[in-house]
Order: sequence, then C-alpha cells, then structure tokens
Amino acid sequence: MMTTLNPYLNFPGTARDAITFYARVFGGEPTISTFGEFGMAQDPAQADLVMHSQLTSPSGLVLMASDSPDSADLVVGSNVSVSLSGDDEAELRGYWDALVDGGQVTVPMEASPWGDVFGMLVDKFGINWLVNVAVTPPEG
Repeated sequence: MMTTLNPYLNFPGTARDAITFYARVFGGEPTISTFGEFGMAQDPAQADLVMHSQLTSPSGLVLMASDSPDSADLVVGSNVSVSLSGDDEAELRGYWDALVDGGQVTVPMEASPWGDVFGMLVDKFGINWLVNVAVTPPEG
C-alpha cells in the first residue's frame, strides 16, 4: 500500500457544511460519520457532529474533516494552509473561483515574482488556501 499525506481539517461544528462545500468545489461524494453513529458522543447535543468525513475528488485529491466537540480552544485556520499547485491553469482557477465564494482574497491570483501565477485566500470556513499555477517559461 502506498503512503499518502492529505489535509485533515477540524471545525467547531461546521464540518458537514465544509465537506459538502468542498465536494462542490472539487467534485466527488463525501462520506460522513457522526459521533452518535459510533456511540462516541459525550453529550447528546454532540451526536450529529462529524466524527470523520472524507472526500476523494475525481482527480484524486483527498480531503478529510471533522468537528471538534470541545472546540473552546479551536481557532480554525490559525495554524495551517492548504496548497493547490499544478500546471492546469483552468482547473486551478476553477478551484480558486469556487473557494473564494463567500471567502476573502488575501493575495490576488496573478503573476508572481517567481514567474508562476499565485494567489492566497481564506474560504468561508476560515481555511487558508494557496493556489499556484506553474508557468512553463518560453523556450528560446
């Protein structure tokens, strides 16, 4: 079996909405399990919170998310950024346009000093995203 590394995002009760949003952005059908389904809810009010969810996009991107039942100390997006990079500008701009809906651009997606097209945003769930389109230098 191959080892993989993928983002696992935590939310203060909004994981279901977030993973559903990311399914619209990236495609795919999320799987969602709740704390109640596995008898893990310490409080009946936590039964419908997401214990684990996973989205695998048609292009193979994998994203996982869950709720943090005791989220008093959780500051969403404060210590992580998710990076999307590649050379398919249409695909990456499509993700950018979808992710920025309801969010905020922190660095506009435009030509960067290193020659690629790059931008940064915070989506409506507080997650930081970096999008980088590798630009092939002209031959010559």
